[in-house]
Amino acid sequence: MHNFKTDASGYIMSRLNHSEPTGAPESVRRAVQRDYERFAASGLPTPLEQYLLDEYDLDVTAEYAGVTLKNPWGKASGQLSMTARQVEEDVAAGLGFVVLKTVIAQDEHGGQSMAAWAIPEARMVAEPIVGQSGEPGWTITWKGRGWWQSLEAYLQLIRDARKLGDGTGTLIVPSSKYHLPSPSEPDWRYGEYEFTTRHLLEAWQPSGTPMPLEKDFSPTLAGSDRSAVQTKILEWLRVVPKLMRESAQASGIGELRVGMKMFNALFDDDFQIEMLKAIHNSGADRPDFFVYANRLFDPQREFDGQRGVAFGGPDLSDRNLRVLDRWLALRAGASTLPWSATGNITTGRMAVEYLLRGATSFQLHTFFQLPADQYAMKIGNRTQRALHELHFHPQTGFIVWLHHLAQEQGLTGRPIRLLEVANNPKTR
Repeated sequence: MHNFKTDASGYIMSRLNHSEPTGAPESVRRAVQRDYERFAASGLPTPLEQYLLDEYDLDVTAEYAGVTLKNPWGKASGQLSMTARQVEEDVAAGLGFVVLKTVIAQDEHGGQSMAAWAIPEARMVAEPIVGQSGEPGWTITWKGRGWWQSLEAYLQLIRDARKLGDGTGTLIVPSSKYHLPSPSEPDWRYGEYEFTTRHLLEAWQPSGTPMPLEKDFSPTLAGSDRSAVQTKILEWLRVVPKLMRESAQASGIGELRVGMKMFNALFDDDFQIEMLKAIHNSGADRPDFFVYANRLFDPQREFDGQRGVAFGGPDLSDRNLRVLDRWLALRAGASTLPWSATGNITTGRMAVEYLLRGATSFQLHTFFQLPADQYAMKIGNRTQRALHELHFHPQTGFIVWLHHLAQEQGLTGRPIRLLEVANNPKTR
């Protein structure tokens, strides 16, 4: 009997059918149970990717922004990726990529049209949350938004992070919030795009490789007057990639790979589909990749004296998966831009749900900062502890659910390759 997870409307979310990974061979399940227990005490094997290939026939080679990654796990932009020390810990833990805290763009005079997102606040609270479906989960609440230090400090972070990542296989990704005109503004502030993009590229060099850059549409943007008009949001999505790319070309410094980090607007699912259409139907001006999709926003919820708070948890993944299913059905086999998944990825199973919808990498934030008792591993940093849970948990881990999927979908080739699953029409 199938046990599907549903959202509040009864919509079937899971593509994995059973509530337990019963399709995984018994030998695999026994090995995962063994490794979960022993690695909790001893730490993860290194390199983990080779161990997964040798022991479990899993090739976890992934992709982000057209760049091949050693594994699919990344840290999403936020309070956990704003210092060189944090990046150093993530590189040591073996993440595939790290997206740096979002810098607020400025023009040559230091003007920042989005200065309201440069709030010097880093306090965060991890809280249990229950979704509308009754599913328990976690959310992180904070007042902070983007980078509040100087642009030069951010450029130094890029330089330092790049040095830490060199030769390790961990990709470093800057993130920026550029000017987005409000419904009452007729013009775009090109100077912010040109000045900030040029300096980001300068900090990235010399490398000889294109710089991936996420344009961050903050979840708090959903509650801003700027996003109150649907036509204006669609204009942003069509125009921003063009301005970013033109700014990179004008600098003459290096190549840019433009990514849109999509946000959940305060409109219905139909509008989320319109947003996806906007980035796909822009011809030569469309982005190179996208991230789907950051946190939900509750304009009535209060935190630390501030009304209007972003939140995550099961409602976020329910909405994301529901919209992605509609999007894939609408495309009817047509190609989509490469994309990276985010949103309530707190288990390997949830990562596989996004993988089934075509994601080639996963970026997490909440799961890297849960209370210590939520991780079985008691040594190492929280990134290492999280990776242990994500891979080896006997009921919810990535290993058992990939093997379950392979059995369920009749994927008989070995090794099981993550990228083949993401790009396989049979799994859609």
